[in-house]
Amino acid sequence: MAGKLHFNLVSPEKELISADVDMVEAPGAEGIFGVLPGHAPLMSVLAPGVVRVKNGADEKRIFVRGGFAEVSPTGLTILAEEAINVADLSREMIAQRIKDAEEDLADADVTQETREAAQTTLARMKELQAAL
Repeated sequence: MAGKLHFNLVSPEKELISADVDMVEAPGAEGIFGVLPGHAPLMSVLAPGVVRVKNGADEKRIFVRGGFAEVSPTGLTILAEEAINVADLSREMIAQRIKDAEEDLADADVTQETREAAQTTLARMKELQAAL
């Protein structure tokens, strides 16, 4: 396969990645999807999960807490609600997020939308905790 995929990963705080890479895997709302150079255009809602960026033998993993992905002829852009390099995550940080989500679920005054978001966050944080 010739060529590289231009990839941008942006969060509200900063641009985390802007590089030409071999492949990106992202956690879409309908499941994990991969993007290679020359991929057909698409847009997807992102679920909380890990974006894997592969370039040669190197692989970077970035946790995203939702967002949007757009594949265009110029490459892949991910606009993440929150993005943290997996190498920067600690077990304590993940444990605190699990505790917060469990408290949100236990709170009788939360809306159904908040409850569903907390359930999704809780499931993804437990997955991430198991992956560390």
